[in-house]
Amino acid sequence: MRTYGQYCPVARAAELLAERWTLVIVRNLLAGCRTYGELLDGAPGISRALLTQRLDLLQEHEVVAREAAPSGRVRYRYTLTERGQELGPVVRAIGEWGARWLELEPHHSDPAYVLFATGRLIDVDRAPPRGLVVRVDLAERPAARYWLLVRRPRAEVCTSYPGRVEDLVLRTSSEVLARCHLRHLGFAQAERCGLLEIDGPRSVVRAFLACVRPSPYAHIPPKTTTRPPPRGVTAQRGSSAPTCSATM
Repeated sequence: MRTYGQYCPVARAAELLAERWTLVIVRNLLAGCRTYGELLDGAPGISRALLTQRLDLLQEHEVVAREAAPSGRVRYRYTLTERGQELGPVVRAIGEWGARWLELEPHHSDPAYVLFATGRLIDVDRAPPRGLVVRVDLAERPAARYWLLVRRPRAEVCTSYPGRVEDLVLRTSSEVLARCHLRHLGFAQAERCGLLEIDGPRSVVRAFLACVRPSPYAHIPPKTTTRPPPRGVTAQRGSSAPTCSATM
């Protein structure tokens, strides 16, 4: 681990926490990820070797604890220690600052992460008893197919046919889906603008949308409007709230 050579607590904390991917791993643990696979899914782009290295470093500093899983295919479970839990307000403050002051750029909408986040935002307790299967077609990956399985104990994303006919088909882009989660754009508004389509019975569509909670940072109005919103949407003057400017 590189050092700043400074006794300042900010510098000492940054030596550990400002390493690439470290805060993302802590964020995922705070969000409920417990297995190596879940942590890997929540950090698309990280290599297994680097994830292992970061987890080892966090364990060395007693931020993360690893324990043997009681049974099943998972060997270990990861949890935050007391000092790791104290990072909760720190991570939330950084997230709120980023939501307020940093523009959402196209490269921030990695499809794998957006789908992972979508699953994490779904409240399965509000889903119909038999659950839902939602096929997701992303504009930037036309050849790929994803299925969102809304069922207890938690929603998950799979890339192979789940063995059940989908209840809904959702067509959009990762950026639009991310903006809907952040409430820069409402789902109904995105549909009106032609940025999002959901095929299926309207009662089932309503049931699905009722399950999708907003991002924990959706209540933070962005202060930056340097980059135009998606085509077909314009931001109201003096406000970050977008409105439909055209039908597509």
